[in-house]
Amino acid sequence: MGTIRRRSTIRGVAALGVATLARPYIANAAAKTASVWWQQGFVPEEDAAFERMVGEYQKASGNKIDYSIIPFVALNQKMISALQTNDTPDVISYEGVQSTLALNAWNDKLVDVGDVVATQQSLLSETALASTKLYNKVKNERSFYAVPEKCGCQPFHIWGDLVGRAGFKVSEIPNTWDARWNYFKQMQAPLRAKGLRRVYALGAQITTNGPSDGNNLFSGFLYANGGMGLVTPDGKLHVDDPQAKEAVIKTIEFLSNAYIKGFVPPGAISWNDADDNNAFHAKLIMMDFDGTISTELAMIHRPKDYNATVTLGLPLGNDGKPMPAEVEVVGMMIPKAGKNIDVAKDFAKFVIEPQVNNEYLKGGLARWVTVFPSIAKNDPFWLHSDDPHRAPYVTQALLGPSVPDWLCYNPAWAEVEAEQIWGQTYAGIYKDHLTPQAAVERSLKRVESIFSRYQTS
Repeated sequence: MGTIRRRSTIRGVAALGVATLARPYIANAAAKTASVWWQQGFVPEEDAAFERMVGEYQKASGNKIDYSIIPFVALNQKMISALQTNDTPDVISYEGVQSTLALNAWNDKLVDVGDVVATQQSLLSETALASTKLYNKVKNERSFYAVPEKCGCQPFHIWGDLVGRAGFKVSEIPNTWDARWNYFKQMQAPLRAKGLRRVYALGAQITTNGPSDGNNLFSGFLYANGGMGLVTPDGKLHVDDPQAKEAVIKTIEFLSNAYIKGFVPPGAISWNDADDNNAFHAKLIMMDFDGTISTELAMIHRPKDYNATVTLGLPLGNDGKPMPAEVEVVGMMIPKAGKNIDVAKDFAKFVIEPQVNNEYLKGGLARWVTVFPSIAKNDPFWLHSDDPHRAPYVTQALLGPSVPDWLCYNPAWAEVEAEQIWGQTYAGIYKDHLTPQAAVERSLKRVESIFSRYQTS
């Protein structure tokens, strides 16, 4: 995705026509510098929007931001190493690696940023707050160890033109979970009969390679099957909950059967987080359940393909009731080892000023959604634009029922996800020939073992 890029100042901001925003709380004392690591955007517009925002902060505050825009994999590696050695920047924006946040909050390596969150707390979504209020085992309490800046979720990405070519209609896609997935299975044979011999119905990430898409897929099915009680907000695991256990079994059974019966590409068992996107763009799969609208935005400069795709939010669960979306909240953490914590906090306050946050995320083409429900409701850009992909995505991520990744409740879940336990569970069926029940029993024992090392009060 490019190389690491560093800037100590922003040039040409005035030429971009960006208006200076009112900053009543900036302490205009002697100029100071904070170092910031930021994840590189999926589309160039995201990086440009970040640079404009930094320029505005520097102009308003008199402080300097020495920032690095770093690709995802490299940033994750640098982040883990820096926090282990206490050689950190002042601010790290994490994305797709909430596990690093949860584990370092647990180990008391991060600054409590409750005072920063408090500046906008009444306006932030409940899930944004839940995702950043984490358990510290040293202090034996929960507090805010990250500042929420944006969020995303996993909508359905569909090739609408392939649905029509198979003889079906997008308007008739079912609005309950299993029925929706099964609807696409019917299209595989007709499309192959028409010459699309490599097409598969489902882009299911039943992978053991992760890091996140396979876990997100499992969570979607688990919630649709009524398994919300497996881990509760107090961080407790409930493998003895019959409904939760049955939901895990149904999830594993459905997805492993879809793979065994040939509705999922054979290579999906080792996909990484980019492989399903690539498969979708190549029309190897008809549909995908994947995070953000990066799938569509990758084609935004190819109008024919962009307009041929359909984005759908969540259907009802299998019980016919609304199901929650698992929402990924991206935020800023401030390591205790940082050298300019006061400037770091000031910059974080700026980023979550509603007007600043709104313009920043709009500039990034809404791949990430604001964490302020009032903004989405009041700015027509988010729900009433001509873009067909944005409104269903925003509605699912911000305006419907939602929950955070359970690792926010207990970092044990981060270890569960890192071990790709659910991918290993599918493999237990099609490689070790276990029944779904036996494969789940084996996996839940491992989950119990992991949770035994992370006790929350």
